[in-house]
Amino acid sequence: MTSRVVKAADGRALAVETYGDPRGRPVFLLHGTPGSRFGPAPRSTVLYRLGVRLIAFDRPGYGDSDRLPGRPVAAAAVDVRTIADEFGLAEFAVLGRSGGGPHALACAALLPGRVRRAAALVSLAPRDASGLDWYAGMTASNVRAYREAERGHHRIADSMEFRSRQIKDDPIRLLKGLAPELPATDRIVVADAGIRRMLQSNFREAFRHNADGWIDDVLAFTADWGFKVGDIAVPTWLWHGADDQFSPVEHSRWLADRIPDATLILEPGAAHFGALRVMTAAMKWAAG
Repeated sequence: MTSRVVKAADGRALAVETYGDPRGRPVFLLHGTPGSRFGPAPRSTVLYRLGVRLIAFDRPGYGDSDRLPGRPVAAAAVDVRTIADEFGLAEFAVLGRSGGGPHALACAALLPGRVRRAAALVSLAPRDASGLDWYAGMTASNVRAYREAERGHHRIADSMEFRSRQIKDDPIRLLKGLAPELPATDRIVVADAGIRRMLQSNFREAFRHNADGWIDDVLAFTADWGFKVGDIAVPTWLWHGADDQFSPVEHSRWLADRIPDATLILEPGAAHFGALRVMTAAMKWAAG
């Protein structure tokens, strides 16, 4: 594991972590919401076996990355290109889980010739997705948060700042709060001691300073993303647990219908956190 700070063209700091084989095939991991560069990922021994150099970074406002107020989802492509240029990477793959899914898709759409493959696990679709009932099947807590975001920053900032301070003090608090809305399959996944430790480190780093990254992610998902998924011209691997209520499965179905070279895998009996179990398979495919 190697830590590094990369400077964006506008002077912002981007906190970057690399894992696995330093000579392996590069794969950018776009973390979930909320999340950080210490989010769930295959162990370094697994990455070495796959021949993968994994690159993770804190999106603006999370961890040690400076905030970019008003950032659209498309802004992730600029930051990934900056980091890739700094590392001397001509080509790479991208993989995003949950809130990282839209950001991985942004890279695939906006960095032609650089992104070779893209994978998005339990991703959202754009808020303005034609023909999609965006809130159908979504858990009540997410519906409340996104509807408040659509009414403006001031409607969500105070409550999310309060929640982030609670989670920073007790990182597992977020999972405890979600427990009543988790289907049985997700409860089994997050009960694993190793996964809980990983999620604790992830959330603690995400809110190291404040809730800015979380707030800006939620605002970005409910605004114009800044690109069209139909412009993605690389092989794209979509995975979704059929019982997901945080990012409903119809979102990935919508994406698969509009991304020209998309492969959609729907897993019966799995839900949102089931994506943690398939990250190694997704990483192997992305690096292939």
